[in-house]
Amino acid sequence: MTRPDFLIFAITVGSLVFFGGMAVLALSWSVREGQFRNLEHGSQTIFDPDEPIGEVTDRFPSNEE
Repeated sequence: MTRPDFLIFAITVGSLVFFGGMAVLALSWSVREGQFRNLEHGSQTIFDPDEPIGEVTDRFPSNEE
């Protein structure tokens, strides 16, 4: 293995370890902070009283002009 090949390999493996470690830390933080405790509530918070749950009120503009 030549020096440039080894450098590319080391950067690639180092990046994988770094970003993998960051992903594990982010997941462990979110579990500790309770981000996964009530997923149902989080999915309902996007609705306000004017938009009932389960009823589609958003429409894509039609192509008819």
